[in-house]
Amino acid sequence: MGSRDDDGQSTEVQGYAADINSIREAQARIAPYVHKTPVLTSTSIDAVAGKQLFFKCECFQKAGAFKIRGASNSIFALDDDQASKGVVTHSSGNHAAAVALAAKLRGIPAYIVIPKNAPACKVENVKRYGGHVIWSDANMESRESIAKRVQEETGAVLIHPFNDKYTISGQGTVSLELLEQVPEIDTIIVPISGGGLISGVALAAKAINPSIRILAAEPKGADDSAQSKAAGRIIKLATTDTIADGLRAFLGDLTWPVVRDLVDDIIVVDDNAIVEAMKMCYETLKVAVEPSGAIGLAAALSDKFKQSSAWHESSKIGIIVSGGNVDLRVLWDSLSK
Repeated sequence: MGSRDDDGQSTEVQGYAADINSIREAQARIAPYVHKTPVLTSTSIDAVAGKQLFFKCECFQKAGAFKIRGASNSIFALDDDQASKGVVTHSSGNHAAAVALAAKLRGIPAYIVIPKNAPACKVENVKRYGGHVIWSDANMESRESIAKRVQEETGAVLIHPFNDKYTISGQGTVSLELLEQVPEIDTIIVPISGGGLISGVALAAKAINPSIRILAAEPKGADDSAQSKAAGRIIKLATTDTIADGLRAFLGDLTWPVVRDLVDDIIVVDDNAIVEAMKMCYETLKVAVEPSGAIGLAAALSDKFKQSSAWHESSKIGIIVSGGNVDLRVLWDSLSK
C-alpha cells in the first residue's frame, strides 16, 4: 500500500524500514548538525567517462563521511531518558567516528567497539571526538558480542551502522540533497556494504523520481551483495579482501529488501580500479577520497558498466563520494606496488 508525501507523489512504503517521510523527518532533525555537501563536476573526468558525472562529496561532511547523517538522526531521535546512559556501536571506522561526534554534540557518552584492523586515521577520529574505544577481533561475531556486552553493562542504546530505520533514514538525506542540487540526474551510483546508504538513497530517490536508476558499486573482494542479488537471498562471505575498508560488512534484514527490490544492478570492481579512481579524484577532481568513496567513480569507468544497457540509457550520473578518511600510508603503499 502506498502513501502520498508532501509533494503529492505516491511512494511505496510497505515492507521497508524507511520511506520518504522518515527521510524528510531526518533531514529536518539533523540539519543543525550536518553539512549540506557540495556537488563537484569535472569536464576532464566526463570526457573519460563519456557521461556527465556529478560528485556528491560526502568526504567534506562532518567527521569526513556520510555516516554522521544516520548517527545524528539516530542519536537525536532518542528521548532524554534513553540518551542519558549513552550509546554503543561497532564499526571499522566512519560510523564509529560519526557516533562519537553525534554523542558529543548531544552531550552523552559513546562506547565504540572497533576491530583491531581498523585504519589508524579512523581510530584517531573516534578518540578526537571523545569516544570510549573498546577493541574487538576483526570478525563481525566478535564486534557484535562485545557491543552486546557493553550494552548490558552500561544500559547504552545500540546505534547500528546500517540495519536500522533511523540510520537508513539519515543516510537517505544524501539523496534528497543531491536531487535538490541536480534535479536532472537520471542515475545514481552508490557504494554498497551493509546497505544503509544505498537503501536510504534508493528509497528517497525513487519516491522523488520513480524512473531514476540506482546502481551499487561493490569491491570484488567483498562482493556479497552481488552474490545475494543473484541468489535472491542474503549471502555472507567467510572472508573479505579489499582495500575498501568501509565496504566489508554484509547486508541486514532491513537493508536487503530495499537492495533486492530497488537497486537496479550491482557493478563489481577490483581493487586496482578503485586505486586508479582514487588517483583520478586526487589528481583531477582535487579531492581526498578513501577507497570506499572512490568506488562509485571506478564503477562508472568500468567495462561492465559501459557494456550495459544502463550506460546507454544514462546521461547525467550522480556519484556518491561517501568519505575521505583515507589512511595515507595505505594509499602510498598501494600506488607504489
